[in-house]
Amino acid sequence: MKKGIIILFAASLGLTACNRFEKGEGDMVYKIYNSEGKPKIQEGDFVKLNGIQVIETKSNGDSTLVNTYDNERPAFFPISKSMFKGDMVAALKLLGEGDSAVFKLNLDSMAKYSGQPKPTGAKDNYATFTVKIEKVLHKVANEADSTFEKKKRDFFETEYKALIAKNKASEATKISKYVADNNLKVTTAASGLQYVIETPGNAERASITDTVVVDYTGQFTNKKADGKLNVFDTSNAKIAKDAGIYSPMAQYAPRSMPLGQLAQGFIEGVQMIGVGGKIKMILPSKLGYGENGGGPINPFTPLVFDVELKGIKKGTAGATQPLSASPNTK
Repeated sequence: MKKGIIILFAASLGLTACNRFEKGEGDMVYKIYNSEGKPKIQEGDFVKLNGIQVIETKSNGDSTLVNTYDNERPAFFPISKSMFKGDMVAALKLLGEGDSAVFKLNLDSMAKYSGQPKPTGAKDNYATFTVKIEKVLHKVANEADSTFEKKKRDFFETEYKALIAKNKASEATKISKYVADNNLKVTTAASGLQYVIETPGNAERASITDTVVVDYTGQFTNKKADGKLNVFDTSNAKIAKDAGIYSPMAQYAPRSMPLGQLAQGFIEGVQMIGVGGKIKMILPSKLGYGENGGGPINPFTPLVFDVELKGIKKGTAGATQPLSASPNTK
């Protein structure tokens, strides 16, 4: 874990000693952990940052709502007018490029002005944000909006291309590290799919035209900052709760999926087992979301799936060709 992540994550956990915090606008309190002394963020600027959003719940301690380090995807934040005293804009204006800090913001005000519902189960009326300002694109006084908009697009495209290049260069290392860290004895298919068949199941095999019924969990190869599995989708309610991605709107049960509409690597792995079989698959990005990514998946991101095949519903000829997508990531 990088030093910066350790500092930020530790800061997000040690927040009970509020007497160490300074009073900001409205109900906001804050503590600046590092200041590089660079010009402060102003309205109209465009900011690249990493951050962690946490609420303290009544029953389960801290609950992490957002962590850009876990997703390996920094946020880009346009600095508009403040919606209320002590909002995130007011917080960021206390910082400059390279600075890091922690803020506690009022949940009622955030819900009122953002239109997003207040998180359920919060122990108090605050959300805690721990942020690191990576870069700031300052808007020059009297600069035309059209000129600055072009600068913002160029800035974002440059940063995003750098992210893609980094992911592409590190993909093979991520896979190797995951295999080594978990002491896996994998088999590598000609396609590049790496897998471990834990239980072969019966003799029946799914065809591309079939619908498969599966229990599955999809995760990234890196763990979260808190050491937990970095799960992005699952059909298992307990795993979803443990991973902090549980949704009361989701149906946690074996899911029926047309095999021909799933990712190439997922199709290949499922066809290696019969009903009752279990397989762990490590998909390189070319067998998953590829160079474009999608949803929570960054470009050139390898994925891990643990799958149990519960049933096969026979289909007919003419099924849809495989998509470069993984199972439902909602």
